[in-house]
Amino acid sequence: MKLVCEREKLLGAFQIAATVAPTRSPKPILQSVRLEVVGDAVMLLATDLEVGIRIQVDGVQVEGEGAVVLPVLQFGNILRESVDEKLVIEVGETGIVVEGDHSRFNLAYQDPDDFPGVAGFEDESFIQLPARLLKELIRRTLFATDNESSRYALGGVLIELDGNSLVAVGTDGRRLAKMGGPIEIVGTLSAGDSPIIIPARSMQLIDRAVVDLDENVQLAPHENEVLVRAGTTEIYSRLVEGRFPKWKEALPKRSDVPTVDITVGPMYSAIRQAAIVASDESRGIDFVFGNGSLVLKGLTAEIGDSRVEFPVPYDGDEITVSMNHRYVEDFLKVLDAETTFTLEIQNSESPALFTTADGFVYVVMPLAANR
Repeated sequence: MKLVCEREKLLGAFQIAATVAPTRSPKPILQSVRLEVVGDAVMLLATDLEVGIRIQVDGVQVEGEGAVVLPVLQFGNILRESVDEKLVIEVGETGIVVEGDHSRFNLAYQDPDDFPGVAGFEDESFIQLPARLLKELIRRTLFATDNESSRYALGGVLIELDGNSLVAVGTDGRRLAKMGGPIEIVGTLSAGDSPIIIPARSMQLIDRAVVDLDENVQLAPHENEVLVRAGTTEIYSRLVEGRFPKWKEALPKRSDVPTVDITVGPMYSAIRQAAIVASDESRGIDFVFGNGSLVLKGLTAEIGDSRVEFPVPYDGDEITVSMNHRYVEDFLKVLDAETTFTLEIQNSESPALFTTADGFVYVVMPLAANR
């Protein structure tokens, strides 16, 4: 088998596939990417047995069908360091030759038959949604998950259907992010009618693999796995096992609570200033609302204190809420600086509720006053 490939195109696809391959594994062949040719189609496959990916590569001329196993480290470095526009890959029974106009490499041969299979997207019933929406759902919920906790299933993003809408939720038990949007259901769904929890790592892979924002993405949920198709890329992922918290109960339900409309940019700047005196051990900042302004107060005994003030449309009774400033920054960072959001505050012991006009909801639990 012989291939002539455009190096830059192969590099882009190979780098995405390589993120799935484990750096360490009891099965060394998993630290590689399988390239296979079927007809005129060239596919890259990678898996760690929990997550798998199949990417079709453009810009490759092929002579003959077959497969080859390419080590992530060495072949990835060849693609990155080479200055040739095109590379020739020739596979023999004893080795792999990678050759350009100015370079030549010989790589050890591994039997492609030893490489595990990677499930492809063959479902006729699935959820379809715009790529732009999916990436926004991931961006606005993934940061709130907790990969270090063994409690519940906090290391993934909950995906559930609500009529013709899809809702994504991420939480670590101390804050919660929720975002939704319209979808199309193609065919009939059975297991997919129930909520599923997609691992954070898989969501990161999906986000990276979705490149064309104008295309549609298909999700096919199953009892223990989910399949995703974005253009010529297909992703397989095991689902997170465990019980997701009853997230709807975490959303504050109250009336006649003070609300403040705030622009992202000024608040983000003020928090970063107030956090200058913070340390890794500093848990939070006081948010003091009153007299038409928001005052941010930071204090770390061995460093010093800070006070930053900026105007906000609030003239009610003074309310002080202590929050982990990093949690608030995470919310602000996924929004444009010009975006205006509504902050609902009640008292020092109640959660703060952040909402945007496009349906992004974020809840942050307050810190104890004696932190």
